[in-house]
Amino acid sequence: MPMILAANANAQGSHVGEWRHPDAWDRPAANIANAVRLAQIAEAGKFDLLFLADGNGVRQMDKPDLFAATSPSDRPGVFEPVTLLSALAMATRHIGLVATTTTTYDEPFHVARRFASLDHISGGRAGWNLVTTSNPGDALNFSHAEHVARDQRYERANEFADVVKGLWDSWADDAFPQDKASGRFLDPAKVHVLNHKGKHFQVAGPLNAPRPPQGYPVVFSAGQSEAGRDLSARHADCIFAIEATLPAAQALYADFKGRLAKYGRGPDDLKILSGVTIIVGETAQQAEDIAGELDDLVPPPVGVDYLSKMVGRSMKDYPLDGPMPDFEEEHVGHTGIGRAIVKVAKEQGLTVRQTYRRILPQMAGNMFKGDAQQVADVMEEWYRGKGCDGFMIAAPVVPTGLERFTRLVVPELQRRGLFRREYEGRTLRENLGLKRPPRRFG
Repeated sequence: MPMILAANANAQGSHVGEWRHPDAWDRPAANIANAVRLAQIAEAGKFDLLFLADGNGVRQMDKPDLFAATSPSDRPGVFEPVTLLSALAMATRHIGLVATTTTTYDEPFHVARRFASLDHISGGRAGWNLVTTSNPGDALNFSHAEHVARDQRYERANEFADVVKGLWDSWADDAFPQDKASGRFLDPAKVHVLNHKGKHFQVAGPLNAPRPPQGYPVVFSAGQSEAGRDLSARHADCIFAIEATLPAAQALYADFKGRLAKYGRGPDDLKILSGVTIIVGETAQQAEDIAGELDDLVPPPVGVDYLSKMVGRSMKDYPLDGPMPDFEEEHVGHTGIGRAIVKVAKEQGLTVRQTYRRILPQMAGNMFKGDAQQVADVMEEWYRGKGCDGFMIAAPVVPTGLERFTRLVVPELQRRGLFRREYEGRTLRENLGLKRPPRRFG
């Protein structure tokens, strides 16, 4: 099985200062031409999929410097992801199209219908990134006075995923003969009414869409808490993981693969993609120069605001060149990223300034930087060493970073026999080496 490559589709980049770089796209907010071009660059590089993260609210308004500069994970001026991917399906032929939709503030019927539609529109290239909303402020956009409690979010997510898959199984694959001669558009014997009645949802069904070409669009997840890992082991086909070192990635890889038997699944039924920022240059020095240029585009007040956002507490009262505080609380920030930042800063003895510069290009995850051979060496080490099955890549600057990666690194991976030269399959599942799930209702 070749290495899996996924491209981060944020046209504003993955670094706070990236959109300001001279090589970055001008006016990237809600720009369909840029989105199409980014998808075509990734497809020309034979990437497995394009990934769109998403949120359900405008954030960081309490941090004016960061709000004005735009934190890449907040995306205040972007398209609704499934709408955008439906458009990109018309401009591409092979690459998978994966979008985030929350289980906390959405309904299973809506999600099942949107992704079934995207799978049909794209000819079997859709993927759903299943998340529970971590940002408390999003609750206020959905008639909730306060955020849903963590344990309830995961309980709801498990039931949500069960219902979505049940709806995707509403119709047999051959339920729509559409035979003009007989006048038989559908076969009434080949539909299943779900009639789900659970703690969080009551959904009758059936879904008003034929069974998706892939059976189920590929399900992604990214939770790394205990509840998140079990959710992924039960429902996900692929996960996005963030670990800063190979030993940590290997431990996470083994943990996820070891959970699958509990749900009647094998190790090959779940693919693990390591999130990484890749800065590649014609030379190692060029890569260093690009990284430095990006960091220099972020003024200290914006960097401190970004660090505050990532660790979930204000950092403005700490000296810029003083040590990064060692917060002892178990939960830092809204996700595991905050804990990772504090851990790395402690291990490396970083100052506040060094910490925010460290995380600006990589969100506390991993970064591979250098020339093509150096980057490919590290990717091969992680892949062959069972740290991951592939990579979820952010490649500053957009679009030149992704263009350099496809021009420099992809041929080197191909030369080593690690990555495809042509797409092998017709669907995203086939290209990822995943089985098409049988219909549960026969």
